[in-house]
Amino acid sequence: MKNAKTVYPFTAIVGQEKMKKALILNVINPLLGGVLIKGEKGTAKSTAVRALAELLPERTQVEGCIFGCDPYDKSGMCITCLKKLEVNVKLNEVKGKMKVVDLPISATEDRVVGTLDIEYAIKKGEKKFEPGILAQANRNILYVDEVNLLDDHIVDVLLDSAAMGVNTIEREGVSFSHPARFILVGTMNPEEGDLRPQLLDRFCMVVNVTGERESEKRMEVIKNRLEFEKDSEAFAKKWKSKQQELRNRIKKAQELLHEVTYDDSILEMAARTSIEMEVDGHRADIAMIKTAMTIAAFNGRNKVLNSDLLEAAELVLPHRMRRTPFEEGIFNMSRVENVIGQTHQG
Repeated sequence: MKNAKTVYPFTAIVGQEKMKKALILNVINPLLGGVLIKGEKGTAKSTAVRALAELLPERTQVEGCIFGCDPYDKSGMCITCLKKLEVNVKLNEVKGKMKVVDLPISATEDRVVGTLDIEYAIKKGEKKFEPGILAQANRNILYVDEVNLLDDHIVDVLLDSAAMGVNTIEREGVSFSHPARFILVGTMNPEEGDLRPQLLDRFCMVVNVTGERESEKRMEVIKNRLEFEKDSEAFAKKWKSKQQELRNRIKKAQELLHEVTYDDSILEMAARTSIEMEVDGHRADIAMIKTAMTIAAFNGRNKVLNSDLLEAAELVLPHRMRRTPFEEGIFNMSRVENVIGQTHQG
């Protein structure tokens, strides 16, 4: 019998290497700013997101805190937990798994950011906050299916919070802030319309996924799926060691990330690449460096190499290139390789 609680193993997903890598990098470094997965139906987009959350190890959080604060990270704590620490109140700890918080496309702004009871604030002189989806999403994965069908303003709010790690609500001169450090994963089917370029630019990475075109790979997809449906627990057991291997690698990368350094030549390569590819603004350059640092950590290194920058460029540049309304905006990797090669020789 299939156990409803058993989630399809992340390492059992066939192909889609770029999508899997983008998701892993955002887990290692939640401050990257999320990933948008564009692709046709049935390409394991939703499966991969849920499987990734299941793969990750349990973490420590403050018991009873609506934001699930990390008791050892003051920089990401809510005001309630901070106040307790200030008066030496011990924060009780519990273990919890990272969750996938779904954002429905019909969600209103109040449902997303939460609400402030203004009447209560005026009468009592205290802020009363009703948490929204962003409060639940703190330290979790915020999953937005069909993000292109969301109201532009809501997408803006999500991307702002993802970039800042904070959600701020202001009503009638009263404001309240809380931690909103989440991994933003948006998915969409390009046939149903695109996101505006200004919003696309705010996603750190965009990955295009398609169905496998090799018959052997497609056979593997079918075989794995049917095996999972027949006996999910036995199937999960089969992948247990690979899951543990990847879990350990992610954990090591998270610990190594703050030690990763880069030379000025790496910064120069990123700047020249963005100029050559004619991207607007500076987001691309910054995203390229942050992504390259995360790739280096995932590869077990504390120094960024040219190869890390090349891989990062492929994830962060294509969706930021200028294009005319009838142009597909083909991403030419050889142009990037030329720039990085020339800079390196210089």
